[in-house]
Amino acid sequence: MVIPAVLLIAIFLCGLCGLYLAIRFVAGRIVYQPIRYPDGWWDRQTDLGARDVWLRASDGVQLHAWWLEAPGSRVATLYLHGNGGNLAYRPGHLRVMLAAGTSVLIVDYRGYGRSSGRPTERGLYRDADAAYDYLIGQGYRPGQIVLHGESLGSAVAVDLAARRPCAGVILECPFLSIAYMAGRVVPLLGPLFVGGFDTRRKITQVNAPILIIHGDDDRRVPHAIGLELFEAAHEPKWFWTVKGARHLTIVEVGGVRYRARLQAFYESIGLGSRV
Repeated sequence: MVIPAVLLIAIFLCGLCGLYLAIRFVAGRIVYQPIRYPDGWWDRQTDLGARDVWLRASDGVQLHAWWLEAPGSRVATLYLHGNGGNLAYRPGHLRVMLAAGTSVLIVDYRGYGRSSGRPTERGLYRDADAAYDYLIGQGYRPGQIVLHGESLGSAVAVDLAARRPCAGVILECPFLSIAYMAGRVVPLLGPLFVGGFDTRRKITQVNAPILIIHGDDDRRVPHAIGLELFEAAHEPKWFWTVKGARHLTIVEVGGVRYRARLQAFYESIGLGSRV
Protein backbone atom coordinates (compact mmCIF):
# COMPACT_ATOMS: atom_id res chain seq x y z
CA MET A 1 0.00 0.00 0.00
CA VAL A 2 1.35 3.41 -0.99
CA ILE A 3 1.18 6.00 1.78
CA PRO A 4 0.01 9.40 0.46
CA ALA A 5 2.68 12.08 0.42
CA VAL A 6 0.51 14.37 2.53
CA LEU A 7 0.31 11.71 5.25
CA LEU A 8 4.07 11.19 5.16
CA ILE A 9 4.63 14.91 5.56
CA ALA A 10 2.17 15.02 8.45
CA ILE A 11 3.93 12.09 10.17
CA PHE A 12 7.30 13.78 9.64
CA LEU A 13 6.07 17.08 11.08
CA CYS A 14 4.50 15.34 14.08
CA GLY A 15 7.80 13.58 14.68
CA LEU A 16 9.69 16.86 14.57
CA CYS A 17 7.17 18.45 16.94
CA GLY A 18 7.52 15.52 19.34
CA LEU A 19 11.31 15.75 19.21
CA TYR A 20 11.18 19.49 19.84
CA LEU A 21 8.89 19.06 22.85
CA ALA A 22 11.05 16.24 24.21
CA ILE A 23 14.21 18.34 23.96
CA ARG A 24 12.44 21.28 25.63
CA PHE A 25 11.37 18.98 28.46
CA VAL A 26 14.92 17.70 28.97
CA ALA A 27 16.30 21.24 28.77
CA GLY A 28 13.84 22.33 31.45
CA ARG A 29 15.04 19.53 33.70
CA ILE A 30 18.58 20.83 33.28
CA VAL A 31 17.57 24.36 34.32
CA TYR A 32 15.92 23.09 37.51
CA GLN A 33 17.60 20.37 39.55
CA PRO A 34 15.64 20.29 42.82
CA ILE A 35 16.34 17.83 45.61
CA ARG A 36 13.42 17.03 47.85
CA TYR A 37 13.37 16.64 51.62
CA PRO A 38 14.75 14.64 53.45
CA ASP A 39 17.82 14.57 51.18
CA GLY A 40 20.28 17.24 52.25
CA TRP A 41 22.12 18.36 55.37
CA TRP A 42 18.99 19.04 57.38
CA ASP A 43 20.78 18.19 60.62
CA ARG A 44 22.68 21.48 60.22
CA GLN A 45 19.53 23.46 61.02
CA THR A 46 20.06 23.25 64.78
CA ASP A 47 23.75 24.16 64.53
CA LEU A 48 22.88 27.21 62.44
CA GLY A 49 20.08 28.29 64.76
CA ALA A 50 17.69 28.39 61.81
CA ARG A 51 13.95 28.62 62.42
CA ASP A 52 11.39 27.09 60.06
CA VAL A 53 9.23 29.61 58.23
CA TRP A 54 6.28 28.74 56.01
CA LEU A 55 5.24 31.12 53.25
CA ARG A 56 2.49 31.15 50.65
CA ALA A 57 3.09 32.48 47.15
CA SER A 58 0.48 34.59 45.39
CA ASP A 59 -0.75 31.54 43.45
CA GLY A 60 -1.24 29.52 46.64
CA VAL A 61 1.93 27.40 46.53
CA GLN A 62 3.29 26.67 50.01
CA LEU A 63 7.00 27.42 50.49
CA HIS A 64 9.47 26.44 53.16
CA ALA A 65 12.23 28.76 54.35
CA TRP A 66 14.77 29.14 57.14
CA TRP A 67 15.15 32.33 59.15
CA LEU A 68 18.53 32.93 60.78
CA GLU A 69 18.72 35.97 63.03
CA ALA A 70 21.89 37.93 63.75
CA PRO A 71 21.14 39.75 67.04
CA GLY A 72 21.40 43.51 66.70
CA SER A 73 21.75 43.44 62.93
CA ARG A 74 20.27 46.30 60.88
CA VAL A 75 20.27 44.29 57.65
CA ALA A 76 18.20 41.32 56.49
CA THR A 77 19.40 39.29 53.52
CA LEU A 78 17.01 37.43 51.24
CA TYR A 79 19.18 34.58 49.98
CA LEU A 80 18.04 33.09 46.66
CA HIS A 81 20.02 29.91 46.02
CA GLY A 82 21.07 28.21 42.80
CA ASN A 83 19.26 25.66 40.64
CA GLY A 84 20.48 22.53 42.40
CA GLY A 85 19.82 20.89 45.76
CA ASN A 86 17.80 22.77 48.38
CA LEU A 87 18.38 25.25 51.20
CA ALA A 88 19.90 22.59 53.45
CA TYR A 89 22.91 22.37 51.12
CA ARG A 90 23.99 25.97 51.88
CA PRO A 91 25.38 25.92 55.47
CA GLY A 92 28.68 27.47 54.37
CA HIS A 93 27.03 30.53 52.89
CA LEU A 94 24.65 30.89 55.81
CA ARG A 95 27.40 30.76 58.47
CA VAL A 96 29.48 33.40 56.72
CA MET A 97 26.50 35.70 56.16
CA LEU A 98 25.62 35.54 59.84
CA ALA A 99 29.22 36.19 60.79
CA ALA A 100 29.27 39.18 58.44
CA GLY A 101 26.44 40.75 60.44
CA THR A 102 23.22 40.06 58.54
CA SER A 103 20.13 38.11 59.41
CA VAL A 104 19.17 35.74 56.60
CA LEU A 105 15.96 34.41 55.08
CA ILE A 106 16.70 31.55 52.68
CA VAL A 107 13.71 30.22 50.78
CA ASP A 108 13.34 26.98 48.88
CA TYR A 109 11.68 27.55 45.53
CA ARG A 110 8.58 25.56 44.67
CA GLY A 111 9.49 21.92 44.11
CA TYR A 112 12.67 22.20 46.19
CA GLY A 113 13.22 20.78 49.69
CA ARG A 114 9.96 20.90 51.62
CA SER A 115 8.22 23.39 49.32
CA SER A 116 5.27 22.21 47.24
CA GLY A 117 4.67 22.77 43.55
CA ARG A 118 6.85 22.55 40.46
CA PRO A 119 9.55 25.06 39.48
CA THR A 120 8.95 27.48 36.61
CA GLU A 121 10.44 30.87 35.82
CA ARG A 122 7.29 32.78 36.76
CA GLY A 123 6.86 30.58 39.81
CA LEU A 124 10.35 31.39 41.11
CA TYR A 125 9.58 35.10 40.78
CA ARG A 126 6.40 34.57 42.83
CA ASP A 127 8.44 32.70 45.45
CA ALA A 128 10.90 35.58 45.74
CA ASP A 129 8.01 38.02 46.16
CA ALA A 130 6.56 35.92 48.98
CA ALA A 131 9.91 35.90 50.79
CA TYR A 132 10.34 39.66 50.32
CA ASP A 133 6.83 40.27 51.64
CA TYR A 134 7.65 38.17 54.70
CA LEU A 135 10.60 40.41 55.54
CA ILE A 136 8.45 43.51 55.11
CA GLY A 137 5.86 41.92 57.38
CA GLN A 138 8.56 41.35 60.00
CA GLY A 139 9.17 45.09 60.13
CA TYR A 140 12.14 45.45 57.77
CA ARG A 141 12.09 48.45 55.49
CA PRO A 142 13.16 48.05 51.84
CA GLY A 143 16.28 50.07 52.72
CA GLN A 144 17.30 47.30 55.13
CA ILE A 145 16.87 44.37 52.73
CA VAL A 146 19.75 42.97 50.66
CA LEU A 147 18.96 40.55 47.83
CA HIS A 148 21.69 37.91 47.52
CA GLY A 149 21.40 35.62 44.50
CA GLU A 150 23.58 32.62 43.67
CA SER A 151 23.79 31.33 40.07
CA LEU A 152 20.15 30.83 38.98
CA GLY A 153 19.18 32.77 42.09
CA SER A 154 21.07 35.77 40.72
CA ALA A 155 18.51 36.00 37.90
CA VAL A 156 15.68 35.80 40.44
CA ALA A 157 17.35 38.48 42.58
CA VAL A 158 17.77 40.84 39.62
CA ASP A 159 14.15 40.37 38.57
CA LEU A 160 13.00 41.18 42.11
CA ALA A 161 15.31 44.20 42.41
CA ALA A 162 14.06 45.54 39.08
CA ARG A 163 10.50 45.51 40.43
CA ARG A 164 10.81 46.27 44.13
CA PRO A 165 13.08 48.56 46.19
CA CYS A 166 15.95 47.18 48.23
CA ALA A 167 19.16 48.34 49.93
CA GLY A 168 21.51 46.43 47.66
CA VAL A 169 22.04 43.39 45.46
CA ILE A 170 24.78 40.75 45.66
CA LEU A 171 25.17 38.39 42.71
CA GLU A 172 27.39 35.29 42.77
CA CYS A 173 28.50 33.73 39.47
CA PRO A 174 25.59 35.33 37.54
CA PHE A 175 24.77 34.71 33.88
CA LEU A 176 23.26 36.86 31.12
CA SER A 177 20.26 34.68 30.25
CA ILE A 178 19.31 31.02 29.95
CA ALA A 179 19.16 31.35 26.16
CA TYR A 180 22.70 32.72 26.10
CA MET A 181 23.96 29.81 28.20
CA ALA A 182 22.10 27.31 26.00
CA GLY A 183 23.76 28.85 22.96
CA ARG A 184 27.17 28.22 24.49
CA VAL A 185 26.34 24.54 24.94
CA VAL A 186 24.57 24.04 21.59
CA PRO A 187 25.44 26.92 19.20
CA LEU A 188 22.52 28.31 17.17
CA LEU A 189 20.05 25.61 18.21
CA GLY A 190 20.29 25.87 22.00
CA PRO A 191 18.26 29.08 22.38
CA LEU A 192 15.42 27.51 20.37
CA PHE A 193 14.76 25.01 23.14
CA VAL A 194 15.17 26.95 26.35
CA GLY A 195 15.02 30.61 27.34
CA GLY A 196 14.01 33.08 30.01
CA PHE A 197 15.77 34.58 33.04
CA ASP A 198 17.01 37.54 31.00
CA THR A 199 19.33 39.05 33.60
CA ARG A 200 21.25 41.13 31.05
CA ARG A 201 18.15 43.12 30.16
CA LYS A 202 16.69 43.40 33.64
CA ILE A 203 19.86 44.54 35.40
CA THR A 204 19.60 47.86 33.55
CA GLN A 205 16.37 48.44 35.51
CA VAL A 206 18.04 47.98 38.90
CA ASN A 207 18.95 51.20 40.68
CA ALA A 208 20.28 49.72 43.93
CA PRO A 209 24.02 49.25 44.65
CA ILE A 210 25.34 46.00 43.17
CA LEU A 211 28.20 43.70 44.13
CA ILE A 212 29.08 40.91 41.68
CA ILE A 213 31.27 38.04 42.87
CA HIS A 214 32.74 35.61 40.34
CA GLY A 215 35.44 32.95 40.35
CA ASP A 216 38.05 33.21 37.62
CA ASP A 217 38.07 29.39 37.27
CA ASP A 218 34.31 29.03 36.83
CA ARG A 219 33.75 26.32 34.21
CA ARG A 220 29.94 26.63 34.11
CA VAL A 221 29.50 30.38 33.85
CA PRO A 222 32.79 31.89 32.66
CA HIS A 223 34.24 34.86 34.51
CA ALA A 224 33.91 36.99 31.36
CA ILE A 225 30.11 36.66 31.53
CA GLY A 226 30.09 38.13 35.02
CA LEU A 227 32.18 41.04 33.75
CA GLU A 228 29.79 41.62 30.84
CA LEU A 229 26.85 41.74 33.23
CA PHE A 230 28.80 44.14 35.44
CA GLU A 231 29.30 46.49 32.52
CA ALA A 232 25.54 46.59 31.94
CA ALA A 233 24.74 47.49 35.57
CA HIS A 234 24.31 51.04 36.88
CA GLU A 235 26.60 52.65 39.44
CA PRO A 236 27.29 52.25 42.28
CA LYS A 237 28.68 48.81 41.59
CA TRP A 238 31.62 46.63 42.55
CA PHE A 239 33.15 43.47 41.08
CA TRP A 240 35.20 40.99 43.08
CA THR A 241 37.15 38.23 41.31
CA VAL A 242 37.80 35.24 43.57
CA LYS A 243 41.09 33.82 42.30
CA GLY A 244 40.98 30.07 41.76
CA ALA A 245 37.27 29.71 42.59
CA ARG A 246 34.93 27.60 40.50
CA HIS A 247 31.17 27.81 40.24
CA LEU A 248 30.45 26.16 43.57
CA THR A 249 33.55 27.06 45.58
CA ILE A 250 33.21 30.82 46.06
CA VAL A 251 32.82 30.62 49.85
CA GLU A 252 35.48 27.96 50.40
CA VAL A 253 38.13 29.64 48.24
CA GLY A 254 37.19 33.15 49.33
CA GLY A 255 37.56 32.22 53.00
CA VAL A 256 37.81 35.16 55.38
CA ARG A 257 37.96 37.52 52.40
CA TYR A 258 34.39 36.54 51.50
CA ARG A 259 33.13 37.61 54.91
CA ALA A 260 35.12 40.84 54.67
CA ARG A 261 33.65 41.62 51.24
CA LEU A 262 30.12 41.17 52.55
CA GLN A 263 30.84 43.41 55.53
CA ALA A 264 32.37 46.05 53.27
CA PHE A 265 29.29 46.00 51.06
CA TYR A 266 26.97 46.41 54.05
CA GLU A 267 29.11 49.34 55.20
CA SER A 268 28.96 50.92 51.74
CA ILE A 269 25.15 50.97 51.81
CA GLY A 270 25.00 52.25 55.39
CA LEU A 271 24.05 48.98 57.07
CA GLY A 272 27.36 47.78 58.38
CA SER A 273 27.10 48.66 62.06
CA ARG A 274 24.89 46.89 64.57
CA VAL A 275 22.52 48.63 66.95
